[in-house]
Amino acid sequence: MAEIRDDSALDSPAFEVRFIGESKGKGLFAVKPFKAGDVIFEERPLVCCQFAWNAAYGYLACDFCMRPLEGAEENVRRLTGKKDIVLPYPHCCPTNRNSHTQCPSCGVWYCSSTCQEQAWNQYHRTLCLQSHSHHPNHPLEQLNGAWKHMHYPPETTSVMLLARMIATVQQAEDPANALHFFMQFCHRTVNEEQEIAHKLLGEQFKGQMQVLQELMVKALYSDSVQQWLSPDGFQSLMALVGTNGQGVGTSPFSEWVKKVSELELAADEKQQLDSFIDKLYEDLNEGGTASTGTVGHL
Repeated sequence: MAEIRDDSALDSPAFEVRFIGESKGKGLFAVKPFKAGDVIFEERPLVCCQFAWNAAYGYLACDFCMRPLEGAEENVRRLTGKKDIVLPYPHCCPTNRNSHTQCPSCGVWYCSSTCQEQAWNQYHRTLCLQSHSHHPNHPLEQLNGAWKHMHYPPETTSVMLLARMIATVQQAEDPANALHFFMQFCHRTVNEEQEIAHKLLGEQFKGQMQVLQELMVKALYSDSVQQWLSPDGFQSLMALVGTNGQGVGTSPFSEWVKKVSELELAADEKQQLDSFIDKLYEDLNEGGTASTGTVGHL
């Protein structure tokens, strides 16, 4: 599984981690000035997951790191519905299909064998459906299907993010320590947790919460995570994700735009390229596409 680190792993002369209070938990504080655009620090999420409807609409992403798997040209063709679009400077496309690989058991895609191995070691051994075919009666499929019928776009999180957290604990060498690490993010009262669940699920959140909790128990119950799978524990888990999770948009087309914009081109060629890109963005806006791929992470 992913390395579970304490705050000492964030030691830096530029910032420090401080405990703010019971309601907010810990925070990151700068101890020196930063300029706009400075990188404060980088780390990969503890868990991440593609939003359910985003995946259903056909956006291809690595099932571990969420890197886009479709090329920039394929991306913009799908979103505009115009199959004849040809992007110039194909070498600026960020997608490397040569490294893509699948889980041999269920067929989910990864951008590399490294991501496939990391996913398997962290949570996929537990969550693998063991089939390339869709089985609507599989507990995890039922869970994801129920979530999709409760949480329509625009999406803010995914119940499968919770499933990956649970599976991460189950596969950890020390499940109790992994559970404790995640629980450090929980600093909410019962009323606050209900309010967060209400925002995520809407007016029917109590009934929907019960349905999701029962489906999660059916899919992933084990003694190591039983405190998360009680009604109150599941509400806390939902509040944890609602408070600490973030949604991130990804787009191979946007990455292509950034790379071609850095090319050294003649003035007329540059102007022609800019006009071409502006027209593509107009076509994307007409299609109502604000972001091309969206993932949730913690």
